[in-house]
Amino acid sequence: MANIRDLKKDIDYLVYEVISDCFAAMSMNREEKVSDQLAEIVADAVVLRNEMFSKTRYRGDKGKAGEVREYYRNLRKDLIKGIDGLFTRISKVVSD
Repeated sequence: MANIRDLKKDIDYLVYEVISDCFAAMSMNREEKVSDQLAEIVADAVVLRNEMFSKTRYRGDKGKAGEVREYYRNLRKDLIKGIDGLFTRISKVVSD
């Protein structure tokens, strides 16, 4: 199992990729409507990052290793689902 530091690095990396894609799309597309939607996605990415960071601290019973592993496994799934949702939103905004 990866340690919490690696999980936080993954969170930062993935959120940075979403934000950099938004800024790249903003620079290529000068429409105000599109820029506003992309700015909203950036704000949501920051919120996702902050939520994920706050969840990296396990608050349950640390004596049960299976529960801890399951908690972090679900946290990673939530992260991937959130990042995928943000990339999907970027694709919709850019393709319209």
